[in-house]
Amino acid sequence: MTENVVAVQHLVKTYGKGNEKKFTALKDVNFTVQNGEFVGIMGASGSGKTTLLNILSTLDKPTSGNVLINNQDITQLKNNQMADFRGREIGFIFQDFNLLENLTAAENIALPLSLQNVAPKEIQPKVAAIAKRLSIENVLDHYPTELSGGQKQRVAAARALVHQPAILFGDEPTGALDSNSARELLETMDSLNREDQVSILLVTHDPFSASYCQRILFIKDGEIGQELRRGDRNRADFYQEILDNLGTFAE
Repeated sequence: MTENVVAVQHLVKTYGKGNEKKFTALKDVNFTVQNGEFVGIMGASGSGKTTLLNILSTLDKPTSGNVLINNQDITQLKNNQMADFRGREIGFIFQDFNLLENLTAAENIALPLSLQNVAPKEIQPKVAAIAKRLSIENVLDHYPTELSGGQKQRVAAARALVHQPAILFGDEPTGALDSNSARELLETMDSLNREDQVSILLVTHDPFSASYCQRILFIKDGEIGQELRRGDRNRADFYQEILDNLGTFAE
């Protein structure tokens, strides 16, 4: 039996305290991500997908419900435990790279290991290995300002993966990239998923990005309404199905 790396149970998030007007961003959300699965979450702006990702990545807390990552209920963690858990178990690729400009690519990639107090002699081979896996060995001594958008996002991906997290979260990771760099990043994520069994949860509004996933959950008005599975079909056919469903789901 395949284990779940993420299990979301009856998740609710309401904003507004006391007499303020309440707004419920997430309404009883339930889903799982299996170990080694590549899952996409699609939704329009304001659908709740960002709120959901913020809770999953421990940046926000739910009003009620539970989130288990690697069998640990993150809703029960205290702040210092949360930071430690995030550093160990979660990898995150942001839309705008979030690289530190005053550090080289290698130093940026090493950051999660440094924060966990991994010995310097152990850090270097880990950085070298993930850089090789993502074909960025030749830019390790460069600073972010010297890199293209595609190279920056590969460095960000290497930083997200260097500590071998339980799950990799992507928040519109192709949003700031040109079409060639976007395709390269998605092919890389697909390869990491298939060959290295990296579990990935990708939040996107882009059907092309979503077509790389094995399964897509559509979120609308804070609820997950529909699910698409790729199955044995090729990516082009799945892409077409996503486009067909976007029309009906948006209504």
